[in-house]
Amino acid sequence: MSLGQVISLLRSGISEIFILVAPVLLTALVVGLIIAIFQAVTSIQEQTLTTVPKLFAILGVLALLGGWMFTHIREYTIHIFQMIPQLVR
Repeated sequence: MSLGQVISLLRSGISEIFILVAPVLLTALVVGLIIAIFQAVTSIQEQTLTTVPKLFAILGVLALLGGWMFTHIREYTIHIFQMIPQLVR
């Protein structure tokens, strides 16, 4: 296995991670920003006010995009397993 193949594997793995976690992280970011603005306007500083909506938003995104995420990671895993004979040489 050459250095180029290792770099290619690492690059594709990192890009897959970014693709799969981006919707969840962006949802948490947007919900957190909205709640932070709401807390600043109303002066309510309750911890559960930040945690519970983020949790529900993340669970909603996972429920909506879970099938797509599973399909994406399955295709990537199949691709990696198909590359094994080429990498062994």
